[in-house]
Amino acid sequence: MDSSGAVSNVVLLTVDSLRADAVGAYDERRHTPVMDSIAEAGTVFERAFATGNWTPFSFPAMLSARPVFADSGRIGITAERALASVLSEAGISTAGFNAANGFLTSHWGYDAGFDEFEPFVASVGSSVYSKYLATHPTVEAWVQLATSPLRRAGSWLRRNTDDRPFLDTSRMFDVEHAATSFLETADAPFFLWVHYMDAHTPYVPAPRYIREVSSNFFGTHRMLHAHLRTGLGWEVDDRTLNELRTLYAAAVRQVDASIGRLREALEANGLAEDTAIILAGDHGEEFQEHGHLAHYPKLYDELIRVPFIVDIPGEAPRCVDPQVSLASIPATVADLLGVDPHPDWMGDSLVPAVSSGEEPADEPVVSVTVRGEEVTTQPIPRSLSDGELLVSVRDRDWIYIENVDADERELYHRPSDPTQQTDLSADPTAEQAEVIDRFSQRVEAHAATILTGEDADESTAEAVDEDLNARLEALGYK
Repeated sequence: MDSSGAVSNVVLLTVDSLRADAVGAYDERRHTPVMDSIAEAGTVFERAFATGNWTPFSFPAMLSARPVFADSGRIGITAERALASVLSEAGISTAGFNAANGFLTSHWGYDAGFDEFEPFVASVGSSVYSKYLATHPTVEAWVQLATSPLRRAGSWLRRNTDDRPFLDTSRMFDVEHAATSFLETADAPFFLWVHYMDAHTPYVPAPRYIREVSSNFFGTHRMLHAHLRTGLGWEVDDRTLNELRTLYAAAVRQVDASIGRLREALEANGLAEDTAIILAGDHGEEFQEHGHLAHYPKLYDELIRVPFIVDIPGEAPRCVDPQVSLASIPATVADLLGVDPHPDWMGDSLVPAVSSGEEPADEPVVSVTVRGEEVTTQPIPRSLSDGELLVSVRDRDWIYIENVDADERELYHRPSDPTQQTDLSADPTAEQAEVIDRFSQRVEAHAATILTGEDADESTAEAVDEDLNARLEALGYK
């Protein structure tokens, strides 16, 4: 594979639960000045899609260019095919820092190939109090409300307007510090991966960013109101939904500010002109578009369409309209660093689209999820035996979703139904029937790949240690 030769280093920034329209480059109503500046200098992929509705189903493609379950029957990745392994074997320095997402740890193979790797799952502080808050993030909303007057007074006395969260339960500052420290001593060429969790439910941003995205009209007490109602399982009325959207926007802005500080670190260490930045959400987030919050096992656009931006210094800014999959990330990173891709990787390099405007193939994107008896059941998965397999296929005009185990189908027409509200599968026209037939063949082929992987390894029910299990439960997975 030929590298563009423009850079020596790549920084991959991934943001959990970041839907496309949460970023100003995709929706001008949003306030994400740092991400927008990356988009203005780089290439924005207008139609980028994740391969799953939540982290364990999307990241196998993002960091190993493989379908979930395909290689080992489990939700993690194999060391042989991991992006960091391929780069490390080629002499690239590698570092990965994950803000305590329990699905992105060594337990699931994500440390493979990294010279430096820290998931910050067990590093929750020495006190019982710190550990409790780190594994019960919603409690921080109450703590922020009670302490806000004192903290704001302290900030005023110190002439410090940077109103940070009371405790770094999202691990944003831990990750930011680790990444900055790596940049201060890194030898080129290097690959740095940073994963943020702030936009994942529950949303507990610093009050500064709540005020920033709501024109100072949103008080901390309203954050408490939203968390109280959702925590008790009460009906989410319009007021609560608007509050949750505001908190989500503030959390995204909090990540945005941190990314800005990482860019400053690149500049300060003389690395900016030689470093490409890739920014992506790992999946989206639902705000009752289909009846729920967060990211339960569904495959509609609010959960699958994500921002994807590539900024190569010296290349002209572009917008790419053909759709792409996040499975293209490993091949793109390898191409930028002049490294041959692993022969088993799916997804092609997008460097030609960035450097010369060569359009990607615009092939349909396949995504998967596993659903238990109830949509709102979010087990910590081990294998396909945790529920029914759902597979979606989407192109420019159509979204097809099939429950492989229940033999149920859905079909949506993108141009006339962009939010997927009207299922056309029950009484399809001749054209719609042709789409169903064509896409169902893709589903069958993808399901066969996954089932082959499941047969390859029966040891999927490995024990999860106490810290990891606590962190997953804190994120809503039982």
